[in-house]
Amino acid sequence: MITVNRLHKNFGGIQAVNDVSLTFEKGRITGLIGPNGAGKSTLFDIVAGRYTPTSGQVLLDGEDVTGLPPHSLFARGLLRTFQVAHEFATLTVRDNLMVVPGAHPGDRLGNVWLRRDLVRRADRANRDRADEVLGFLRLEHMADELAGNLSGGQKKLLELGRAMMAESKIIFLDEIGAGVNRTLLRELGEAILRLNRERGDTFCLIEHDMDFIARLCDPVVVMAEGQVIATGTVEDIKSNDDVIDAYLGSGPKTRRSN
Repeated sequence: MITVNRLHKNFGGIQAVNDVSLTFEKGRITGLIGPNGAGKSTLFDIVAGRYTPTSGQVLLDGEDVTGLPPHSLFARGLLRTFQVAHEFATLTVRDNLMVVPGAHPGDRLGNVWLRRDLVRRADRANRDRADEVLGFLRLEHMADELAGNLSGGQKKLLELGRAMMAESKIIFLDEIGAGVNRTLLRELGEAILRLNRERGDTFCLIEHDMDFIARLCDPVVVMAEGQVIATGTVEDIKSNDDVIDAYLGSGPKTRRSN
C-alpha cells in the first residue's frame, strides 16, 4: 500500500528522519513505536504530505506521491489524524461526518438553483451514510450534540468516523489513545479491528500503550533517533536488545552484554 524509500528529513542541523525505508502492507494494522523524539510523527507528516522530505521517495499503490499536498493524498485515499483531535467544534457530530465526502452536486451553484432534487437526494444519502457510521461507532446517541462537547475519546472515535466517510485506503493514526480513558480506548481498538476485518481497511498507528499495540498490530516497527531499528511481531520487539536499549536511553546502537 505504502512504500517509503530512503527517506531523510532535516530541520537545520537536526536529522528528524534518517534513511528510513519500510512498507505498510495492504490490509494490515502496522504499529509504529519508539521513544519521544524518535521521528515517528515526522515520518507520518512526510507520508501524509505535511512535510516534503529532504530526500527519498514515497509510493502509494506504486505511484510516486512524494511531496504531494495533503488534499491530493486525501483524494487518493490516504488520511492522517493527529494527537489532538481536530473536530469542527460548533457543528453537530453528524454534520462533522457529512462535510467529509467530496464532489457533492450542491457544490455547483447551478445545481442548487436548477437541480434541487439532485442536491436533496445527495444530502439524504450523505446523512444516511453518516448515521450508519455513527451506529457502527456506537455514537448515534450523540448525533445532534455539538462536536466540541464530546470527551477526548469520543472525539477520537469521531475522527475514525470521518475516515470511514472518506472511504480511505490507508489511515495513519497518531497517538489515537492519548488522553483516552480505558473504556473508550477499548472501544477505539474494537472499532479499528472491525474496520480492518470487515472492510479490509489498512492502518498504521503511533502509540505508546504496548497493550494496545499488542492487541491490534502486526507487524510493529520501532524507531529511535530518526531510524528504524527493528521490525517484527510484538514478541520479537519485546525481546530485541536494540529496542530495550533505545527505551532505556542507552541509544539504538548499543547492545546489551550477556
